[in-house]
Order: sequence, then C-alpha cells, then structure tokens
Amino acid sequence: MDGEVNETYITLEGHVELDKFRYLYFAVMLAAYVCIVVCNLTIVYVIWTHENLHEPMYVFIAALLLNSVVFSTNIYPKLLSDFLSEKQIISYSACYVQFFLFYSLSGSEFLLLAAMAYDRYVSICKPLQYATIMGRNTVSIYLSLAWLVPACLIAVQVILSSNIKLCKSNFQGIFCNNSVYSAHCLNSEVNVVFGAVALVVIGFFPLLFIVFTYSRIFIISYRSSKEVRKKAAQTCSPHLLVLISFSCLCAFDVIIARLGSNLTKLIRLIMTLQAVLYHPLLNPIIYGLKMKEILKQLRRLFSQAKVL
Repeated sequence: MDGEVNETYITLEGHVELDKFRYLYFAVMLAAYVCIVVCNLTIVYVIWTHENLHEPMYVFIAALLLNSVVFSTNIYPKLLSDFLSEKQIISYSACYVQFFLFYSLSGSEFLLLAAMAYDRYVSICKPLQYATIMGRNTVSIYLSLAWLVPACLIAVQVILSSNIKLCKSNFQGIFCNNSVYSAHCLNSEVNVVFGAVALVVIGFFPLLFIVFTYSRIFIISYRSSKEVRKKAAQTCSPHLLVLISFSCLCAFDVIIARLGSNLTKLIRLIMTLQAVLYHPLLNPIIYGLKMKEILKQLRRLFSQAKVL
C-alpha cells in the first residue's frame, strides 16, 4: 500500500492543454453557464407569475429547472476559476461538498422525474380523481422527499468517505465526483455497500417506476380515444426526452468512474463536460418548446420585451 498523505488540498489533473486553451475554455463555459441560468430561470419565472401554470405538472417542471440551476452552480464557478488559475486545486472538505451536491441533486432529478411520471399517469389514466390525488399537500410532500431522501443518503456516504485516508493528493478529474475515490488508500466495504444501496434507492428504483408508469400510460392511451393519445403524446414526450438526456449524463459518470483509467485524458474530459453541459441546457429548451402553455407565455413575455 502506498504511504498515506495528509494534504488538505487535492489537485485536479483532468484538464487538457489548459495553458494553450484556457481563455477559450473560459469563454465557452461562461457562455454555457449564463445560458443555463437565464433559460432555466426564465421558465421558472413564467411558471411562477402565471396562475394558469400553478398546476402540479408545471410546479414539478419549475422544481426540475431550479434543480438544474443549483446543480450547474455547484460546478461552473469553480470550473471557471480553475481555467484562469495557475493551479487547479480544491480543499478536501470543499471537494466533498461538491461531491455531495453533485450526487444529491442528481438523485433529486430522478425522483422529480418519477413524481412527474406519476402526475402524468394520474392525469391521463385517472382524470376524474386527479384533483383529489394530486392536491397541493401531496405535491409538497413529493417535492420535499425528492430533495431530502437523496441528500440524507449522500450525506451518509460523504461522512463514511471523508474518514478514509488519502494516498494521493491528485486525481484525473475537473471536479469532484466518483473520481475522488481513486485518491483513497483503500475502498471501505461499508462505503461500497452503502453507495450501492443509495444508487438503487435514488436511481434504479425511480427509473423502474418511470418505465412502469409510462408503459401503463401508453397501454391505456393506445386503447383510448385519439384525444387521449394526443394528450399523452404532448405532455409525456418532453419528460421522456429529459429522462433520456439525464440517463446519458448518469451513464457518462458511471463510465468515467469505472473505465477512467482506460480512457485517454481528452476523452475523459469530453465525457465529463458532456455530463454537465448539455443536460442543463436541454431542459429549458425541451420544456420551452414542447409544452404548449409555457411556449405561449414565453412568446407573450418576449413580445412585451420587444415593445419596451
């Protein structure tokens, strides 16, 4: 076993030719971050200010978009700072804060998508009971669980991991995700088992629930009238696109964690950037263009802005 080290800072060595392209990296990622914040918060503002959008489906969309903003804010400011710094370092404690937010918010996204799938199931398959089942208190409970359950599970994992000694003060990454485990002297069996449990609870189970729910929606819609099929296609297709996009993000993270040592530095960087770049940008585009009521209010907002 390598000798233990007690450095309080970790060097992030996942950047590629940073000396040559640091300003290009900075400009592109700054533009991406501004777009993420502006686009997501614009749709949240539209939902917040229009009472006809104060329905469970739109409340869940607003929560999902806010989740994307916080997720991006956890990554981008530090990343932008690193692009302009001579040394790309992060303290051990700050690294685990970033790790915690990255995975707890990712888990929240899965649970929010599961809540949205259930909302669509009740709306399409049990329309007469929708108002009773999806009341304001129910929506509040779902939102609270979507953020609290992943936060509690990942917090325990962080506590277990933070007590493990470091054998290296660097790892091949540009922010703190599962790659931080490569700096540990050993992998705790308890940590590995609990990590697997957390993955099942906040990832695998919600994904199974979403697949089951949409399968039921499609079966019932297929047997129903053309009007029901049209409603199902209009309201479910954006959620499915977001689910596919987010599943790709998770797949990138798993591939990087499991096969990182077999990937070149450039490929690892590209996959890492994909994991934090396109999904937060894609969410507002999908919901802004695919959800008819949101698109209508966005057009009205922009037309008023032009007049001013």
